[in-house]
Amino acid sequence: MKAKRLLIVSDFHCGHEVGLTPPKWNPGFAGDHMAAYRAEMWGRFVGAVRELGTIDVLVANGDLVDGRSEKTGGLEIIVLDRELQAHMACDVISAIGAKKLYMTRGTDYHVGPHESWENLVAERLGAEHIGDVINLDVNGLMFNFRHHIGGSQTPIGRTTPLAREAAWNVLWHVRHDFPMADVIVRSHVHYHAFTGGPGWLAMTTPALQGYGTRYGERRLSGLIDWGFVVFDIRDREDFEWSAVTFPFPHPQPSVA
Repeated sequence: MKAKRLLIVSDFHCGHEVGLTPPKWNPGFAGDHMAAYRAEMWGRFVGAVRELGTIDVLVANGDLVDGRSEKTGGLEIIVLDRELQAHMACDVISAIGAKKLYMTRGTDYHVGPHESWENLVAERLGAEHIGDVINLDVNGLMFNFRHHIGGSQTPIGRTTPLAREAAWNVLWHVRHDFPMADVIVRSHVHYHAFTGGPGWLAMTTPALQGYGTRYGERRLSGLIDWGFVVFDIRDREDFEWSAVTFPFPHPQPSVA
């Protein structure tokens, strides 16, 4: 069977000042000192995607838009209109140029507590499917995608939620005949972790929002990872995967 290349991206947070921002959405303006930062992130992202070559299947695993940012009064938003944020996300996905697109919806806080702005992205780009949970068979390898998962602020606890998701997947399969996943993929936490054993793999994906959110800097201590995950799948028993992560720009230390 011919191998298929699967690219998994998530957490663009389009509209945020350190979200993934295509060039036409990144004009410099008074009071914003992050335009060069966003341009550097975009350049690294596009360069890494182009190195992959042909992408057969793309899964965009939620939080493609940042939303209204009510908890910070919108102070970190460069594009407040959520419809325009959705258009930004469309431009990101179009730049990837995959043959087929599947999408999961992100967290209500970002993508809409009542509406779901990612639906607009799926409709505009002709996605094969958008859902809160997606079971996707790629050359016989069964994936289970959902955006949300609990996080951990201790390094040794980051794979525990993944093992829990795997156990619940088995119970859903046994009790209700839901598909048994070979690979479980979650996002949301902005760090890449993985665990597994014979016949199963579970991971959280890196994010594509950069370092520098108010919430992250003021309240969280853990490492974050910036990038994406790619699979090459020939069949259920024959596949490879890797996380493509790259350093993000970060502030220089102060010198007294």
